[in-house]
Amino acid sequence: MATKAEMIEAVAASADLSKADTEKALGAFFDHVTAEMKKGEAVTWPGFGKFSTSARAARTGRNPQTGAPVKIAASTAAKFSSSSALKEALNGKKK
Repeated sequence: MATKAEMIEAVAASADLSKADTEKALGAFFDHVTAEMKKGEAVTWPGFGKFSTSARAARTGRNPQTGAPVKIAASTAAKFSSSSALKEALNGKKK
């Protein structure tokens, strides 16, 4: 797994940018994705994937230790769907 520092270093080297500029750019990207998802919008990066949200309804769960019912509040979850190009890059092309 790459740490934040390793990611910044790798992207900076690949894009021939300073680490400070790379950190600002990546920070701005993630801030934008977060802001759009908060509004309920999806963000698509062609060739990579789609960031979106999914609504989870309130439900009743069970405490695994006692078996007692527990109310679980409704929430919004982050969701990522990879593009077919990314899947092919990871798994090789199908013949």
